[in-house]
Amino acid sequence: MNYAQLFRYYQQRLTAAGEEAAALLYVFKELKGWTDLDRALKQNQTAEAEDARLLKEIYQQLAAHQPPQYITGTAYFRDLRLSVDKRVLIPRPETEELVALILSENGQQSLSVLDIGTGSGAIALSLKSERPDWTVTASDISTDALAVAKQNARSHQLAVEFIESDVFRSVSASFDLIVSNPPYIAEDDRDEVAANVLQSEPPLALFAAENGLALYRQIIRGAVRHLTDEGKLYLEIGYKQGTALHQMLTETFPQKRVRILQDSFGKDRMVAVDNG
Repeated sequence: MNYAQLFRYYQQRLTAAGEEAAALLYVFKELKGWTDLDRALKQNQTAEAEDARLLKEIYQQLAAHQPPQYITGTAYFRDLRLSVDKRVLIPRPETEELVALILSENGQQSLSVLDIGTGSGAIALSLKSERPDWTVTASDISTDALAVAKQNARSHQLAVEFIESDVFRSVSASFDLIVSNPPYIAEDDRDEVAANVLQSEPPLALFAAENGLALYRQIIRGAVRHLTDEGKLYLEIGYKQGTALHQMLTETFPQKRVRILQDSFGKDRMVAVDNG
């Protein structure tokens, strides 16, 4: 078979297995270092035996609901190429929108920032990369996740302080800006989660009690003590949680402005709390 026929064969089988057909080409190109031009030039050539074996292996992993990013060991977040594996959640495009919001509302002035539940370090490292004068601290309850985040910080030569902490438990300082993308999926919504997410990504980074609100309650209570007077709080949220969080935050911060913001699909996805 030539390359085009092999891709088509395995992509059809992936679709039948309930997985994205495009993931096959994505993973193959990442592992081989191919460009789109390479693929175009080679598609009518007979596939080399080594490449045929690789395509079969990739298909088998994807069909077994392994996320493409775990197979390649990398994920892309804004301008950063991050190492990821089963110790951390794969960064999502929605979280890129949260970072874009923060950057659009906060200039180059020096700020102290805390990223709670940093995972791979995507938020903290992206903010530090684009705002070098900010002092960024990143925390996570998982030592495994912190190991990945620290590796990513070293790879990009970004000076971020990392703290092992259950929310604010090991945090003493106050911050101008606190951001978090905490676990927020309710157990009752498990059926909305894709098979490759359920099977492969860390449950600790996905699910939360109290209809997904448990971690938000902890963050909001702690933010009262750890935000500076002019401090801002930014959260990524589940699309069903806007109303509950708006109420929770307006009760906790009656003097601040609370905004529920939508993602590019028009769903409630971000909360911003500031002095207006």
